[in-house]
Amino acid sequence: MAAAQVGQFLAKSLGIKLQKREPYEDDVTRGESVLSRQSGDTFVEELPSTADYLAGLVPSGSQIQDYLISLFPFLSWIGYYNLQWLIGDLVAGITIGAVVVPQGMAYANLANLPVEFGLYSSFMGVLIYWFFATSKDITIGPVAVMSQVTGGIVADMKIALPDVPGHVIASALAILAGSIVIFIGLIRCGWIVDLISLTALSAFMTGSAINIAVGQIPTMMGITGFSTRDAPYLVFIHTLQGLPRTSLDAAMGLSALAMLYLIRGICSWVAGRWPKHQRLAFFLSTLRTVFVILLYTLISYLVNRGLPEDEVKFKILLHVPRGFQNAAVPVLNQRIASNLIGYLPATVIVLLIEHIAISKSFGRVNNYRIDPSQEMVAIGVTNMLGPFLGGYAATGSFSRTAIKSKAGVRTPFAGVITACVVLLAIYALPTVFYYISSASLSAVIIHAVGDLITPPNTVYQFWLVSPLEVVIFFVGVIVTVFSTIENGIYSTVCLSAAMLLFRILRARGRFLGRVKVTSVLDDNIIGDGQQSHSQYGTFTGSAEVPHRNVFLPITHSDGSNPEIELDNPYPGIFIYRFSEGFNYPNASHSLEYMVQYVFSRTRRTSPDQYNRPGDRPWNDPGPSRRKLKAAAAAGIEAGAVGIDTSLPTLKAVILDFSSVNHVDITSVQQMIDVRNQLDRYAAPDVVDWHIACITNRWTKRALVSAGFGYPAEQPSGVRRRWKSIFSVAEIGGSQSAAAAAELEVNEKELGNPIGRKTIRASDAEASLGLGLAKRGSGSEDVDPKAKDGNAGRSPRVGIRAVAVHGLNRPLFHVDLTSALQSAIANVEARHEADSEAETTVGPVQDLLDTPTTAASTFHQ
Repeated sequence: MAAAQVGQFLAKSLGIKLQKREPYEDDVTRGESVLSRQSGDTFVEELPSTADYLAGLVPSGSQIQDYLISLFPFLSWIGYYNLQWLIGDLVAGITIGAVVVPQGMAYANLANLPVEFGLYSSFMGVLIYWFFATSKDITIGPVAVMSQVTGGIVADMKIALPDVPGHVIASALAILAGSIVIFIGLIRCGWIVDLISLTALSAFMTGSAINIAVGQIPTMMGITGFSTRDAPYLVFIHTLQGLPRTSLDAAMGLSALAMLYLIRGICSWVAGRWPKHQRLAFFLSTLRTVFVILLYTLISYLVNRGLPEDEVKFKILLHVPRGFQNAAVPVLNQRIASNLIGYLPATVIVLLIEHIAISKSFGRVNNYRIDPSQEMVAIGVTNMLGPFLGGYAATGSFSRTAIKSKAGVRTPFAGVITACVVLLAIYALPTVFYYISSASLSAVIIHAVGDLITPPNTVYQFWLVSPLEVVIFFVGVIVTVFSTIENGIYSTVCLSAAMLLFRILRARGRFLGRVKVTSVLDDNIIGDGQQSHSQYGTFTGSAEVPHRNVFLPITHSDGSNPEIELDNPYPGIFIYRFSEGFNYPNASHSLEYMVQYVFSRTRRTSPDQYNRPGDRPWNDPGPSRRKLKAAAAAGIEAGAVGIDTSLPTLKAVILDFSSVNHVDITSVQQMIDVRNQLDRYAAPDVVDWHIACITNRWTKRALVSAGFGYPAEQPSGVRRRWKSIFSVAEIGGSQSAAAAAELEVNEKELGNPIGRKTIRASDAEASLGLGLAKRGSGSEDVDPKAKDGNAGRSPRVGIRAVAVHGLNRPLFHVDLTSALQSAIANVEARHEADSEAETTVGPVQDLLDTPTTAASTFHQ
């Protein structure tokens, strides 16, 4: 009480006009309404308060505990680990280890780093991820696109920071990007990746794959003399110009690439030809990269054995250090960070979109759900800890994830097995790595990124769904090919956002018309009483059981049959459905369309009359002088010239809020302005605003604060009696229809005990139109020898019904049918009141011999 008094004092001091707690009260709902007789109490809806909102933002103790546990998902399954899971993880882990070693070294070349840094990144990615993973299939490590982006940044930093080694730049970039990603994950904003559309993702992957493949062709062919970091079209042109300079590397690269595709094709044919050998074919196809690298390493060893480093026949990796030679605290200072800050947006996007898209896809395929926010935590931790061993930015790999899934992985613990394989390679195989051909590694890269290109059939499916997005897809690919990967990302994301924003800004609703429909099955009407169709229900609750009302766009813009005639459901009543929500971007456009539509199909209630031509507004010049003279000669009032009397006057507007979840200050103010505009148009009447299908309490609060939801007072200040029509439903428990039916069956089987007290339902049949049995005010003893002759028959049990929405909000409705019923009922009541007023006032005016005007002019 003291807080309320303080609040009132402050409001009065600041000149704030406090709104009444309940701005609408109607005695009609007490003692006169059928609803109040059938329910022992009424339902008055309370609006949410600011305290409720703030309370929802404060986490409870259990929520904090759940949050902390969710940071380490492995705790939920590690206790159930068993031998069968271990076998599956061993197979998948060893398989991925054999694949990630050659891929990691190849991708390090893309990043402008020595090959050992690819091994370091591979080790840390698979070792750390399983602690934070919500996906069993994903594999974190060096990937082609991220390596290409890192390589471009390292090349740029050689100019800006020539004294800083490339691996220091790469490590600093990984830490900065990882810190951003882990922050997004910790605050549980993983939904942010949903802002990137599938179109943008596909264009990014396709353009990046082309960019990477074109950049690796010169290395595969042994062509030098130009930068492979230029735009792909320039690299391709320079490659064609340098074909005469092709060296022996082309033999190692082209043959390796051909062999990779040949092995995959043969394995696919074998799997289709002999299904029983499908798993063997899969593993042979998976290990094709290892086989090709070992084969060409052997060839390189035989060709270059004993030759000095400057006399080798083709380019090889040469010395690869053993162990973690670059393990140290990463160098990250203000100078490096300030130069890298401009590259962070593209780096973060690349880290996120591929990983989240892959993990979601494989989660759906393998029937489990991933947590995008937790996956961001995993990526962030990996990239923050990886640089301590010399790693660079890593994220989820599409190709390795697909292999891991098909290999039968059971848990994220398979990453530990893969880490052991990579660790073994780092310490035991550097001597073998010495003879690996650079051209063969380029062939591995080209073969790997080929799967990232969106196939034509997928693009065709995009076209069938949304042709405009296909245009955005090709724009992204073209920008990537003729510019950079970063520009391709920005262009597709911006175009997708622009398309979404345009659709929201220019969204407009649809005017609906009512039509009565019937459900038909096997040429029979469902709900017509046939036993064969009774299990489908009718879901109408009306006397006309087989029929129900539906509301369709009048223009048939939803594709409904144009032969169905639709029009406004009642003269002067319009039903308007918002299509893309109702917020500040589209509020003005949507309501302007609604007002223009209403003006074009109605006429003013009272024609504008001006004593002098100069009194007319400048933007409403009115009819020409010729028309006014013709009207005067015909005895027509000047204010009625140019008005189509066949059109109805505006009575009510029904808004369908089924697609609206939230409103803001701008959209509500627009509604207030339109309400005032239409009230002036319909003066001296007031337009009724009915709102249906509101699903958010805060939306109701906003509308109530603006004066919606309850009847408005007449301009004269006299409120006319409002016909409150509510949707009611039976409550559950002992007073539900099911309980009543069960009781009736039991009494038939056990007999009706004499003296049993029940509730009389003498008025039940009278309220069948509402689907209710009226509840009596009391109970009485049942006489077996009743006067109606139904001796021994159990009486009907009353069913209690309550209002679905609050009685204090009669203009908020549960559906369009109830809204239309309420609108029509009150329009008809207004006509009856106007007719009574005309009957009473007319004779008095005649007696006073006072000039009159037609009442219908003001009240139609």
